Formats: sequence, C-alpha cells, structure tokens
Amino acid sequence: MFTLFKKEIRSFLSSLVGYITITVFLLVISLFMWVLPTDSNILDNGYANIDALFILAPWVFLFLIPAITMRSFADEKKSGTIELLLTRPLSDLQIILAKYFAGVTLVLFSLLPTLIYYYSVHRLGSPVGNIDTGGMWGSYIGLLFLGAAFVSIGIFASAVTDNQVISFILSLFLCFFIYTGFDFLSSFAFFGKIDNIILALGINTHYMSMSRGVVDSRDIIYFVSLVAIFIVSTRTVLESRKW
Repeated sequence: MFTLFKKEIRSFLSSLVGYITITVFLLVISLFMWVLPTDSNILDNGYANIDALFILAPWVFLFLIPAITMRSFADEKKSGTIELLLTRPLSDLQIILAKYFAGVTLVLFSLLPTLIYYYSVHRLGSPVGNIDTGGMWGSYIGLLFLGAAFVSIGIFASAVTDNQVISFILSLFLCFFIYTGFDFLSSFAFFGKIDNIILALGINTHYMSMSRGVVDSRDIIYFVSLVAIFIVSTRTVLESRKW
C-alpha cells in the first residue's frame, strides 16, 4: 500500500500538470490577498489576520482538487492498467486508501507554502505577533478536513469513468453541490422546520464552524463520515467491475 502511495505522489510531482496546479492555487490566493484591490486584500484592510485565505481557498479547491484526483482511476482505466492494479496483492480498499492519502498529501503540499502568509502578517502586526494564532490553526485544520472531503469525492468521480475530463467535471459538480447546494436548498420555505437539518448536510456549515477556530467533535464526525461514504462508494464501483 505504501509503495502505491509513493507511486501516486511521484506520478503527480513528475508531471508538469502537478506543479502548474499547485502554482495556480498559490498565485490566485496571493493575488487576492496581497495585490488586487479587493475586500480580501490584507494590506488595504489593515487587520492582522489571514481570514481571507480560509474564505478563498475552498473556492480554489473546487478546481484544484478535481484536477489532482481526476487521473486516479480514470487514467488507469483508459490505459488498461486497472486490471493489473486490481490483481496486486492488495485489497480494493487498500488501493483506494493509497490513492486517497496521496491526494490528501498533495493538498497538504499546496497548503504548506501559505504559512508564509501567516509569517508575513505575524511580522506586519502592531505590535509584532498581534495575530490570533490559535484561531488560525483551527482554521487550517478545518481547511485540511474540507480538502480531505473533496479528495474523497474526486476519487469517487475518477472511479466511475475512464475519461479524465468527465471525472474533473463530475468531481467539480459534486464538490460544488455538497459545499453550497444544501445551503441553497435549506432556503426554500417549504422545508419548514427541517431546514437546519438540510443545512447541516452540507460542508459549508461545518467548515465555517471550524474556520472560527473551534474544532467541534460534531464537525470532525461529519467530515470523517463524508469521507467514509465516498470511499465505500468508490469501493463498490471497483467491485462492480469484477462481476
């Protein structure tokens, strides 16, 4: 399993697409936070925080993570190596988890350079260090959980097709719907008293809760459950090929 995990990491980092994807993520976030005259610009706002990162990153992840995961199984199917992969002395679940953890690791790689933003704001604060470090780390944990959930969705989307473009589009749609769709549905009046339940089914509610720096066990359970659902769904898709 660890060998497959390393292979997935090397495969992504050895391609130009991998570096372009991570570079675009950092470039877009940097432009909005430091250059463009928007509400997210830290220098214009004059506040010692990096909240803009945690507002912008989920929207960039909607495109970044499908690009990371679209090759996971779709490329294996198209090249015909999926059958060889499934005959290895690994269970379907181990194969899925290897690809999943590789995807999460790549998301972590893309987040690590953003610690420069924290250091910059830490130094720019008056006095130096005037930043809510505890809240920031809570927000990073929330962002990592959100990324992990998107990766599980992307892995599932890649497993249901042998076309990387279709995988990307399907993953983008599912991530977008689960992130914001339930917020939209809960706004309809005919749902009445269950609107809070519908709202709680979406990622955004739980992510926003963690972005405030509060790591609640209910939010963690939600993200772990969502990841488990899509991993099990991916396993079901792979097992269907054996019949």
